Amino acid sequence: MLLLKLNSNIMTATHVPTLADFEQARSNVRQVAIETPILHSNFLSSLVGHEVFLKAENLQRTGAYKLRGAFNRMSKLTAAERKKGVVAASAGNHAQGVALAAKKLGIKATIFMPIGASLPKYNATKNYGANVVLEGAVFGETLVAAKAYAEKKGAIFIPPYDNVDVVIGQGTVGLEILDQLDDVQTIIVSIGGGGLAAGVATVAKLVAKARGKKIQVIGVQAENAASYVASLKARQPKQIETRPTIADGIAVAKPGAIPFELIKKHIDKVVTVSDSEIAQAIVALAERAKLVVEPAGAASVAALLTGKVKPKGTTVAVLSGGNIDPLLMQKIIGHGLEAANRYTTITVMLPDRPGQLVKTSEAIARAHGNVVEVLHTRHGRGLGIGEVELQISVETSDRDHVDRIMDELKSSGLKARIDHED
Repeated sequence: MLLLKLNSNIMTATHVPTLADFEQARSNVRQVAIETPILHSNFLSSLVGHEVFLKAENLQRTGAYKLRGAFNRMSKLTAAERKKGVVAASAGNHAQGVALAAKKLGIKATIFMPIGASLPKYNATKNYGANVVLEGAVFGETLVAAKAYAEKKGAIFIPPYDNVDVVIGQGTVGLEILDQLDDVQTIIVSIGGGGLAAGVATVAKLVAKARGKKIQVIGVQAENAASYVASLKARQPKQIETRPTIADGIAVAKPGAIPFELIKKHIDKVVTVSDSEIAQAIVALAERAKLVVEPAGAASVAALLTGKVKPKGTTVAVLSGGNIDPLLMQKIIGHGLEAANRYTTITVMLPDRPGQLVKTSEAIARAHGNVVEVLHTRHGRGLGIGEVELQISVETSDRDHVDRIMDELKSSGLKARIDHED
């Protein structure tokens, strides 16, 4: 079959993936990628009222699904093409996938990464044997530099998502899900450029048709980079202006042309989640599932936690990657705990006289709050003479617990406010 698509105002023919294509890709991909486990989640199942499983691609070699598409594409290069070497541009996951695939296939790889790319991802890419070039303040500049280098050197550029072989390789995630869980009715997957979602959705619909079943596939985007929401509304790939998001792995300003056509046909719905919601999902996965998941990979779970996706029947949430900088993880955990009312900062205005700190701590203790940190100052802006500002960080269990602490403080005659609710 052929799919007609518009690319730079020229109609070109692109192969439409078949079930046989995905089966062949799985055979290819098995040379380098592992079949990642599918894990039952008790806490998500209880929350949504259906059995929920997690497809743990965060446990994949290189820490993400990207290896599958990169290897599938590169395995099809001719001997002459392999001699030319490959070039890629990536902030991290695609970089590692291309680097490992190149090492496995004996191909020289040059990877362009943005200046300021995550140090763990940079080091991992180098350790796989790739030549890493840091160029570009933003990824768009990095991409331009990589393509210019590939053209200059005559090397083969390996796109992260806008290529049929890449899409098919990524889709082997879906093929594994359907083999591991025969009764799946809902699959939730994050969307950036669209390679993973396009592959998973396409193979899911093909298998569902072959088995006489119905499977819904729901895509999830970061609300600050929701290019597919805008593009599906416009019925064509649309460039948007993205805003900063912790989910850098799915922060793509314009959908890939090939993934877009497949997603338009096979994805049932696309929802968005905020950075705060993603942070809460990361904390929940670490705490309840004992899994380290990067923001892009946790978007699927965020959609479940917020109720933005109401699944039908047995559900699988794809955890697309686990490559997260420990420093970012630290920030996200703090933010996620605060967003979930697990960690609360309270400011109390006190008269500057003995016993006030004790009075405050006793009120918090009566409400069973655990004080983690205290900042005491007489020199804050707006403080009057004889006033003290007390900033207290408290471990809390939920919003009701926060309210009990606040009630206890106020019943003790103390002027207290929650910092983020000013």
